[in-house]
Amino acid sequence: MTSDVILAIDAGTQSIRAAFVDATGTILAINQVPIQPYFAPQPGWAEQDPEYLWTALCDATTGLTTQHRDISARVVAVTLATQRLTMVNVDAAGKPLRPAIIWADNRRADTSKVLGPAAMGLAKMVGIGGLLEFSIGYARSNWIRQHQPEVWAATHKYLFLSGFFTHRLTGEFTDSTANILGTIPFESKTATCSKPRSINGVLFPIEPEKLPHVVPPGAQLGTITARAAERTGIAAGTPMIAAASDKACDVLGAGCLSPDQGSISFGTTATFNVPTSTYVELERFLPPFPAALQGQFHTEVSVLRGLWLVTWFKEEFGLAERLAAAETNQAPEALLDDLIRDIPAGSLGLTTLPTWMPGPHGDPYGKGAVFGFGDVHTRAHLYRSILEGIVFALYAGAQQTAKRTRTDIAVVRASGGGSQSDVLMQITADIFGIPAQRPHTSQTSVVGAAISTALGLDWFADASSAVAAMTRQSKQFEPIHANTSIYRELFDRVYQPSHQRLAPLYKQIALVTGYPERS
Repeated sequence: MTSDVILAIDAGTQSIRAAFVDATGTILAINQVPIQPYFAPQPGWAEQDPEYLWTALCDATTGLTTQHRDISARVVAVTLATQRLTMVNVDAAGKPLRPAIIWADNRRADTSKVLGPAAMGLAKMVGIGGLLEFSIGYARSNWIRQHQPEVWAATHKYLFLSGFFTHRLTGEFTDSTANILGTIPFESKTATCSKPRSINGVLFPIEPEKLPHVVPPGAQLGTITARAAERTGIAAGTPMIAAASDKACDVLGAGCLSPDQGSISFGTTATFNVPTSTYVELERFLPPFPAALQGQFHTEVSVLRGLWLVTWFKEEFGLAERLAAAETNQAPEALLDDLIRDIPAGSLGLTTLPTWMPGPHGDPYGKGAVFGFGDVHTRAHLYRSILEGIVFALYAGAQQTAKRTRTDIAVVRASGGGSQSDVLMQITADIFGIPAQRPHTSQTSVVGAAISTALGLDWFADASSAVAAMTRQSKQFEPIHANTSIYRELFDRVYQPSHQRLAPLYKQIALVTGYPERS
């Protein structure tokens, strides 16, 4: 095991990465290929060509293996973590039948064609009508069946992006149970397919034969085929081991094993997660997510437009930093950190509400908001307010999580690109009022997938041993109590009440302007 290496692939929304990871959790080498997240053939849609994504994966792995042939020769297994809820319809040969529908897509199926008015009326009476309407409408399979029946009829397998990549790599229509989630006839609690007349079977009527075979994290999915070896540079016959979704791997790669350890992912979608050994629903009928460890779960609260807001600010207001970054070979985000370093906690009252994407219990008219402007405010205050708003939303999720798990959060560990910002990490410690730790790498999804694989290869006796060997914290940020006091007041008296007070105005905006368009 000393010299053995795992090749871990992480297919996210903004890029696809391939990395060599050893038994200490050290990333020996990594190659990152940026990707266009999606294109929008209609407003609100988000699609991408699966072949484009497969080519990017091949570019990531071939770039890695050709640059580091000595390390490549030590690879004993391949593993994969991917973005969630990106769906691909394929024929019997694994050829895509239509563009993949990306997780950020906002199209909706017609609920009435799945669940009749009597059943929906009863659901509304017992308080779950909104949840069912969202879930049925969000299900990509329902939309395809209604609008592209010829595609659905020709579909041999209906795959998550993870299953599509696994088939391209191994020739097997197999996936990890830890990737099967969302609007699929699958029971998260037991990791088994739903019966046709179960709730999930009725809401998401997918023929069982169209779904892939599944195995638990740590089990073998197959081996790299000769054809895949030519495209990827990975040796034919290399075992491919099941891992989990990118967020589940983030939790494990951050070293979180108990519900008092919060995992924050500062990615395009920002999330707050805690691992649990038991099945815990944060909200009624919303199951937890499958973890990267067999039989385990993790809770999650999402800010769907999390660090996307940082990119938005950089593009719309950060021209000076982008130009300076190009001249000095720095990241624009590092210069934006310098811009706000002396802005006081609370941004002198400028407040950002970052949550406007619709969800199972979300406001269909919901929008983001920035309020509290005064003549003292500059773009620096706006940028800090955006960061504070993202963390406030995650903190609200942490409070809900602690209540449901009956466990106080003692520490948070942050990963993703945003975790490299000392300013954002300090804001996190101050708002949460507890230590915020930065793991030894921002690539926690890569490390988490490698840990899951290492356990499958019997490198370690148990998860605790694997996490102790392969994760560690590089820096800890202690809360500044004066800042925490300010943030507590703003959270309780301004941030939390704002959503309810603004909701009626959001609806009026939609009625006047027609945005967002409602079906």
